[in-house]
Amino acid sequence: MALDLTKTALIIIDMQKESQFGIQGVDTIVDATSNVIAECRKHDIPVIYTRQINRHDNVGLSKEEPLNHNGEPVFYHSNTDAIDIIDAIQPESQDIVIDKYRWSGFYQTDLDLMLRSMGIEHIILGGVVTDGCVMTSVFDAYFRDYQVNLVKDICGASNEGAHMSSILTMANWIYNLAIFDASEMIKYLSGQAYTSWQASYPDQLPFTPETMRDVFARLNQHTQPLY
Repeated sequence: MALDLTKTALIIIDMQKESQFGIQGVDTIVDATSNVIAECRKHDIPVIYTRQINRHDNVGLSKEEPLNHNGEPVFYHSNTDAIDIIDAIQPESQDIVIDKYRWSGFYQTDLDLMLRSMGIEHIILGGVVTDGCVMTSVFDAYFRDYQVNLVKDICGASNEGAHMSSILTMANWIYNLAIFDASEMIKYLSGQAYTSWQASYPDQLPFTPETMRDVFARLNQHTQPLY
């Protein structure tokens, strides 16, 4: 079946001012994210942001979370602007912001409650980092029976291998996942012809370190209908 826009939400994972991860191509990612957000707003698709927060007093901190010389969190420090959403894609008044203390947007948060209260069945998702908070959120969305549409070029990681390998892992094992580029998602939402990728059987894209780029490129080489 086609993606029902009245039952669809956009989730932006941790697009915050935290910069110490050194996300590759972050400016391009932010620009593409801004374009997807704008298109979703045109269709009254709810926009939801998550924010990773590490409390300055270490309460609720993940085990072995890196600490600075003062014994406070290095990343997403709650007393700094590192936890704020990037200015170019700031939430608007009607948007939902979910604060979280673990990687997945679903772990002990209100995200699932918010989605179900709006009747959401389909999720458009992107953010950072691909191999951490994005991937864990996508798996948790799948385990909660949401159909996920991953926009791979509004995701980013600290290096190319981490980004590609995590997307290929999701492609191979999340059976209802569709993968888009931002431009193709915008085409889809606006009713134009588009290209997306979806697995037709498990582990369809096996890869080795030597073949990873070639296998990753296959995500742009054929079209699958959303179901």
